[in-house]
Order: sequence, then C-alpha cells, then structure tokens
Amino acid sequence: MSENGNVEKSASWKPDVLGEGYLQATLELAPDSEGPVVATLVKAPAPSAPTFWNKMFGRSSQVAANTDVLYIHGWSDYFFQKNLAEYWCSHGAQFYALDLRKYGRSIRPGQSEGFIDNLADYDEDIEAALEVMGHGSKKSGANDQALEGRKLVVMGHSTGGLIFSLWADRNPGRADAVVLNSPWLEYQLTAAARALVAPVLRAGTKINPKSKMPSIDFGFYSRTVDKHKDGEWEFNYDWRPEHGFPVRPAWLNAILTGHAQVAAGLDIQAPVFTWLSTRSLLVPKWSPDMKKADIAIDVNIVAARVHQLGKLVTLSRIDNAMHDVVLSARPVRAHAFDELTRWLKAYL
Repeated sequence: MSENGNVEKSASWKPDVLGEGYLQATLELAPDSEGPVVATLVKAPAPSAPTFWNKMFGRSSQVAANTDVLYIHGWSDYFFQKNLAEYWCSHGAQFYALDLRKYGRSIRPGQSEGFIDNLADYDEDIEAALEVMGHGSKKSGANDQALEGRKLVVMGHSTGGLIFSLWADRNPGRADAVVLNSPWLEYQLTAAARALVAPVLRAGTKINPKSKMPSIDFGFYSRTVDKHKDGEWEFNYDWRPEHGFPVRPAWLNAILTGHAQVAAGLDIQAPVFTWLSTRSLLVPKWSPDMKKADIAIDVNIVAARVHQLGKLVTLSRIDNAMHDVVLSARPVRAHAFDELTRWLKAYL
C-alpha cells in the first residue's frame, strides 16, 4: 500500500525529469514490427492530507480525496503539465500520467513517433498503468481497489480524450468519472468531409501505412505554448517538436475510425466533464489572438459530439482558452479549474 492509502502494485520507480517528488516507471508492452515497445507511467508527489482541524470543522477542500487520476496527453505531446498534477494533488488525489507507446519518455530508437493503426491497441498501455495503480481489471483479479474505497478518474487531452472516451465506453464500471480537456472527437472539416477522406486513407493504409503525409502544422500552437516564444511553458523539443510528428495514413485512419465511433454514439456510464474553448482560430497566418483560442480543433463541431458520449455529460466552455486549457493564460486556467472543482463536488 502506498503512503496515501491506495493499493499501488510494485513497480520499478526512478526519478523523473520533472524534478523533485516526481517518479516514472517503464511499462513493458508486447513488441511490434518496429521492435520493443514500452509505455511510461509518471507519478506525481503524494497529496497532503487535510489537517485535523480542517476535517473537524468541515473545511477540507479535497473534493478528490481517496481518488487516483490517470491522465493521457494529446498528439505529438507528452506529460509536462505540472500545474495539472498540482491541481489534483491540492484536492487530495494521487495523480498519474501516461506517456503512451512511441510518445515522450516512451520513444525508442527506430520507432515511428506516435504511430498506431488501431486506437484500441492503447488498451494495453492503459491496463498496464492501471495495474500498477491498483486499479487492474476484474479479469486479472487485481481490482481490489474497491476494498480501499478509492475512486478512479481518467482524464485525456485532445487525442488522449478520444482514446479515453472509447476506452470508457468499452469498459463500463471501471472509471468513476471521465474528464476531457479539448477532446478531439470529430474531424475538423465535419463528418461529411470525414466520410469523403476515409476511403482514400484506407487505400493509402493498405499501400504504405507509414508513409509521411504533407505537414500542415505551421508551428503556431507550439509558439503559443513555448516559454521562449509567446507562451510560458518549458518542454522537451525532442518529445514535443515544433511542427509535430509526421502524420501517417494508417494513424489518421485510426483517428477517423474513432471519430466515426463517437458519431455513432457511445454509452459511457460514468459522468463526463469536458472543457472546450469558446472559439477556434484555424487559419494559416500567425495572430496574437491564437493565444486566446483553440487553434488545433473546431470546438463547435466537437461540442456537438460531446453529447453523444453518454447520458450524463457536462460541457464547460472557457473564454480565451487555448487547445490545452491548462496551458492557457493564468486567469483563464484558474477559471477552468474552478469549473472542474464545482463539477467534482457534484459528481465525484
């Protein structure tokens, strides 16, 4: 049992690049055609327990006490958002983040960064992480977290939000809540455009699934985030390149297949909370306004899809939010966290 009371399984932890108190564990996965495959689980420092007097007088703000959170990053990304871990920690949760196979800490020489041809294959990464966290599947006989009364929240950003939405639909009863940060639930050019593009992609997948498609990433999003440009955050350029990873036909086909599943309707049984900016700015020319908008997805198209995730969904539209809401300007992200806290009080 870990120091905060959960039933975390044994893992080979070592210090993480994020600094004091952060640990990482390498999760061995089944090899593929490119060789050995791993995922990496990052563990944030344990939350501080509420003081005796706060508990006595009901002043504890720990709306996520006795909770474990597992976070998944977006496309061409990895976990570096320490402020997100600190938010969950301040509310009593033990926070974990997963760098999926071929992303961030999990990239190995010779691999096609970010590549996968079926989003359901990420179930192996997720299950390996949950096993370490003490939330293993009932099939494995490791789901003894219920004995400790601990809850599980899964949280995903962008493609991570799509991945966790599909996982939660396939695995009813596993998560107590699903939190989505600008989830990429639909193609930017509407479902009709997706239907036109999909057959071409499937043909390309059969011919050369890993060929590099022309890049349309102008580096604007990275510019809004980068502390050395117009943002306020530091990150590893090898793990989060300025113009993103190469897009490959089989990967994009997997994404569009996921979008089609969402469009057909999911049945996530846990309550779902979603952050989205109030506007998108998808243009090929730099503008300072990009620091106050989502420049990666069409938020209005995605907003229409949110209501197809399950029966209990909450959509919070945040003024001036960027694509990764927690990287927005300080007052914007503070407002977003306040909205999430209010929701957690009601549903977690």
